[in-house]
Amino acid sequence: MRISKSFFYTLREDVKNEETTSGKLLVKSGMIKKEGAGIYMFMPLGLKVIHKLENIIREEMNNAGATEVLMPSLIHQDIYEKSGRNKAFGSSVFKLNDRFAKPYILGPTHEELFTIAAMQKVRSYKDLPFNIYQFQNKFRDEPRPRYGLIRVREFIMKDAYSFDTDLDGLDISYNKMIKAYKNVCDRLNIDYRIVTADTGVMGGLLSEEFQAVTEIGEDILVMCDKCDYASNIEVAKVDLDRKDNEEEKPIELVHTPNLKTVEDVANTLNTTKDKLIKTMIFKAGEELIACLIPGDREANEVKIAKLLDVPELEKPDYENEDITFGFVGPKDLDIKIIIDNSLLNSKNMVIGANKVDHHYINANINRDFTYDISGDITNVKEGDICPKCGGTIHFKKGIEIANPFKLGTKYSEAMGLNYLDQNNELKPVVMGSYGIGIGRTIASIIEQNNDEAGIIWPEEIAPYKVVLVQINMQDEIQTNFANKVYETLKNKNIEVIFDDRDERPGVKFADAELIGIPYKIVVGRDAETEKLEFGKRLSKETETIALEEVLNKLRN
Repeated sequence: MRISKSFFYTLREDVKNEETTSGKLLVKSGMIKKEGAGIYMFMPLGLKVIHKLENIIREEMNNAGATEVLMPSLIHQDIYEKSGRNKAFGSSVFKLNDRFAKPYILGPTHEELFTIAAMQKVRSYKDLPFNIYQFQNKFRDEPRPRYGLIRVREFIMKDAYSFDTDLDGLDISYNKMIKAYKNVCDRLNIDYRIVTADTGVMGGLLSEEFQAVTEIGEDILVMCDKCDYASNIEVAKVDLDRKDNEEEKPIELVHTPNLKTVEDVANTLNTTKDKLIKTMIFKAGEELIACLIPGDREANEVKIAKLLDVPELEKPDYENEDITFGFVGPKDLDIKIIIDNSLLNSKNMVIGANKVDHHYINANINRDFTYDISGDITNVKEGDICPKCGGTIHFKKGIEIANPFKLGTKYSEAMGLNYLDQNNELKPVVMGSYGIGIGRTIASIIEQNNDEAGIIWPEEIAPYKVVLVQINMQDEIQTNFANKVYETLKNKNIEVIFDDRDERPGVKFADAELIGIPYKIVVGRDAETEKLEFGKRLSKETETIALEEVLNKLRN
């Protein structure tokens, strides 16, 4: 590609409306352009990166025995009604009506349609197993799009679906996809971890995430310093062996004026934060729920929603509820109460008194208050004990780039996808789902591979392998030699972008580093002897060599 004759631009000024390094560099390098919150245009260089990443994924999917298809983005709403997910998605989907007032959804994901597609083939056990996949745009009405390509409203996903007769077959299909995903990440040199995750609105038996370890990321990865334990904080188990052996004391109401935090209450009452019980109020649908957790812990809303079998929790409007904000406690509280397992053996605790500026001390379970449900409802903390080996837990940040699921029979039962087994009995097909976010993967690669000058692309997905820079566009000798080099590289099927603009060399070099091309060839004062300056993006060192030597290095 000759830059002078192409749609190419970069920005000189800093990008101010992007929060991440990847977002800033992609915009500044002219690879993407924000059209609105969570909505991006992909320009020529950015689109080349997308296509290369898709081809890598496509190769690994095909090698794993999957077959590519393409589903529509416009989906009848009644399909999601049939699977029971219309309510689960709630306001996170884009809905519209056609001219006949029939309701449609812009597909947030495609489990239902793939299940319907599988019905065209599956009759008996002889028709299984198989795996089909697609690259398709997904649409989700994110309340807070952010972090560039990491949290958006429209994005490209590769989603695959396996179909088997039983759970043993699902294990085989699942492990093939895990291996394919590992191959993709390894080919791109991504620093990643596979962590246990919440199944969310997808449902099913198991969910894992491929998390790119980065300085910025929406997810907190829970890891052990001794073993391979890894989990998303949303589902990481908390197992606190807390036993209070003290005698129960009489409950007592105390005045605690102007105390705004757990720390303030603990300091005023000369105790520790773990001797306080925080009462967190949520709405589960239309029902108010009180969640009791230790004062030194944070509530885990994903775990609570799972325990209650609801899609998500909401914060209540305290002005419209009969609740004393800041001093709420479980004693005489007339709503459903969930208590964290770690509090079940606690004694003489501090609780809110449901009265402004007042708390109870020496409150005890069953004597002074009761509960309806117990469970693990708090977040793990750094320094906790690993539930697998007893090591010490620590955190890292991550960007979720891929998410395999063992769906089981959730969708096949809902949609009526069945097969006849060897005994001529009708059984539901067992399914798996496997997604990779294209934009998230690109953002993760840049977050892990950049410097003060710009992007550092892995060779596999760099938009071009070589950038060719001519120093003086008015020098006829340089022009003739640069054109020769350009045509030679093209004839050798080496992807090259030729910076033949009438710009200062400094501008050309800055753009070459910004867009992250792995190799740089400079045609300058040695053009008369047909020598080139050759260097790598990752190195400041260059060498002056002949074109044939450059070709040998690029081949190697």
